[in-house]
Amino acid sequence: MKSRNLATISLAVMACGFLLTLFLPDNLAVVLLRGGFEAGLVGGIADWFAVTALFRHPLGLPIPHTSLLLKNRDKIIQSLISAMENELLNKESIENKLRKIRFVSLGSGLLTKFVARKKARADMLEQLSTFVQRLPVDKAVPYLQTAVADYIREAELGTAADSIVTKLMNDGKDIAALDYALEGISGWSSRPETRAMLGKIASEKLAEVKLGGLKGMAFQAFVGFVDADMLGEMLQGMLQSGIRDFREADNPYREQIIQEIRVALFQLVNDEARILSLKEWALEELQGEAASAFLHKQLEALRGKAVAMLEEDRSSGGRKLFALYALLARRISTEKEWTESWEERIRASLIAFVEANHYRLGVLVKENLDQMDDASLVNMLEDKVGKDLQWIRVNGAVCGFVVGLVLTVIQMI
Repeated sequence: MKSRNLATISLAVMACGFLLTLFLPDNLAVVLLRGGFEAGLVGGIADWFAVTALFRHPLGLPIPHTSLLLKNRDKIIQSLISAMENELLNKESIENKLRKIRFVSLGSGLLTKFVARKKARADMLEQLSTFVQRLPVDKAVPYLQTAVADYIREAELGTAADSIVTKLMNDGKDIAALDYALEGISGWSSRPETRAMLGKIASEKLAEVKLGGLKGMAFQAFVGFVDADMLGEMLQGMLQSGIRDFREADNPYREQIIQEIRVALFQLVNDEARILSLKEWALEELQGEAASAFLHKQLEALRGKAVAMLEEDRSSGGRKLFALYALLARRISTEKEWTESWEERIRASLIAFVEANHYRLGVLVKENLDQMDDASLVNMLEDKVGKDLQWIRVNGAVCGFVVGLVLTVIQMI
């Protein structure tokens, strides 16, 4: 039974009881009951009037000092806002609560519980796979070209090349490159076809030489004595011998060649004209269709590998994802200073947000209350506190009845 109905019934009981006792023969019990019902009726009507006067005009009559809530609507709203801002949800209490919360630890714990679930990992990987598949790779190519072109324009290629060359030389890579080249030349020169080629070239060039006198006669005699095979064998032997000599660490010519290589490399990386020309060539090639097609192909291949990796891990229950998360979590747990720093950053950001937007609580409450008409506001208040107020009417009727009995007894005495 609703409290409003119960209060009305209590008032009706007092009224009916009082009317009934008026028609009964007078005796002690009737007199006592009449006094009790009379006082209960007066108390119930008085409390009904008081409770009703809070929300509306009793019986619709504009009696002074009634419908108090609507007449003091603005004061009540301002009091409610003030209580919320200064008592219930004041900035100091919110900030004190925020200072007690460890956001990184809290977030890490919640995330760990989430990632620990196999289904959650599978769903996450599925969403990631869908996201990767929907990435507009073709639209990313122009941005990638622009980013690379900007980097090339601003990059100090000469300085970078100089550092690279210096590092390679310090690591002995120039010597290793020379030995590799000598080994390749040695292998090439030892082939039969190389011997034949060298003999043929030498024979043709010797035939073109024109000398007069005794030197010419002697030279022609030498040329007539050797054929292409002999010349090829001689040149092949000399080339093999020279390569063996260049491979020896104490060979003076080897050191000269290494020095020449180093000088040539440094001249190349410090040639600003060549570096500028190289930049221009790279920029021109980068903006071409071939470069666009190449980048698009590479991005598509990268996307395919990423999707395949995500699908493979999803089929296995997301073990790799969990292992990656566990690795990151353990790493973060060891970084105490980093964690504390982020705790302070998050806390400071939230406190600053509260300080900057705390007034919006009152604004929001006022906006919501202003949107309600008088009837809606009264109904809301009656719904929230009306139940307790209706019990005042019930208590008033009961207490009046008891007080009426006591007063009747006193009168009789």
